[in-house]
Amino acid sequence: MPRVPLRITKENQRLLAEQVPGIKVKQEENNTCYFHVVIAGLQNSFLEGRTFKFELFLPEEYLMAASKVYCMTKMCHPNVDKMERGYLHLLNICLDILKDKWSSEL
Repeated sequence: MPRVPLRITKENQRLLAEQVPGIKVKQEENNTCYFHVVIAGLQNSFLEGRTFKFELFLPEEYLMAASKVYCMTKMCHPNVDKMERGYLHLLNICLDILKDKWSSEL
């Protein structure tokens, strides 16, 4: 397994320690830069009762490069588009802060 920069290790610890209501985060056992995230739909909204699964990956260049976030739950949303990767059909998150507007100060 490649050496993980200290900054990523600290971010991982913070991400796992700070519980946010409605969000569950599980770190991949064999890859400390890879997370499974489940977000519950907001109460009293049309999303209540639904859950949305995401995959989060922190690249080796993180913080200089943005994290990679993929939606694993089919949804219709203006910031989500289809992306095929081999046999996988992923939903790409289209946010400028995950692309060209990324800043390590965010």
